[in-house]
Amino acid sequence: MPSPDQIAIRGRLSAERSLADLTWLRVGGPADWLFQPADADDLAQFLAALDADIPVFPMGVGSNLIVRDGGLRGVVIRLGRGFNTIEVDGTTVTVGAAALDAHVAKRAAEAGVDLTFLRTIPGAMGGALRMNAGCYGSYIADHFVSATAVTRAGAQVTLSATDLNFAYRQTDLADGWVITDVTLQGETGVPDELNARMQSQLEKRDATQPTKERTAGSTFRNPAGFSSTGRADDVHDLKAWKVIDDAGMRGARVGGAQMSEKHSNFLINKGGATAADLEELGEEVIKRVFQSAGLTLEWEIMRIGEFAPSEGQAERGAEYRTKSGSKA
Repeated sequence: MPSPDQIAIRGRLSAERSLADLTWLRVGGPADWLFQPADADDLAQFLAALDADIPVFPMGVGSNLIVRDGGLRGVVIRLGRGFNTIEVDGTTVTVGAAALDAHVAKRAAEAGVDLTFLRTIPGAMGGALRMNAGCYGSYIADHFVSATAVTRAGAQVTLSATDLNFAYRQTDLADGWVITDVTLQGETGVPDELNARMQSQLEKRDATQPTKERTAGSTFRNPAGFSSTGRADDVHDLKAWKVIDDAGMRGARVGGAQMSEKHSNFLINKGGATAADLEELGEEVIKRVFQSAGLTLEWEIMRIGEFAPSEGQAERGAEYRTKSGSKA
């Protein structure tokens, strides 16, 4: 089989490409290869020719991702301009996988289609589909019509809701498959009212979340198994932020990593953090919450790649500092 750089492509292939600048947390080592296909046909031809033993990881805008400091073995696929189209036909919205969730919500609202729940979700539509993203009581699954993907073997296929088997913060999308476009259905609405609703959502988000920090969005899935509804009667007992607070981990730090003091389910890079700092702090939060509440938090942020050779969580001997500054 040819090596990746021997495959005829129309897109761009880079060797030993650092991924740190492609993630919101700004951490992580290099990928063996980063491929940015020109279009779906280019992607399909590349994957069909690529050695089946080489791992493939589709990467969006890096909003929900920790790339470990040792980097990633295999090929990272990053979709660009050829995959960010947004088309509205009646109440049906078809978008490229690289289209930003916020842009989709705004374009749909302009056309009188209600996909406002997407407005405050970070990232692009490929990742939103894969993770069944949602907030304010709505999820991708509630609006899903179909999607197109390129399989690891290079076949272009159409996916149904049955194929994806949507669940809270997950789908059954196979490893190495790359979503290229998504079709959603929304309710009709008045553009001015939809825009006003989104503005209210943005104001609420900015008041409660560390939107000006280097973060990857929600760190852990809610133990309750559903997202915040945004309503006054929302129940918080089994929200991730609440059990993290109860475990005393709001503001806790490891190196340059911190659980945000503004919203304790946000893991942030305060400056100079490594991927190991971030992941180790997250694992400590999981341990403390289990000790406090008997609940095992599950990561919502994806963690990929290899630890740096000098790392090893048992060897790092990091100190955990709580908000009060005490060591643990």
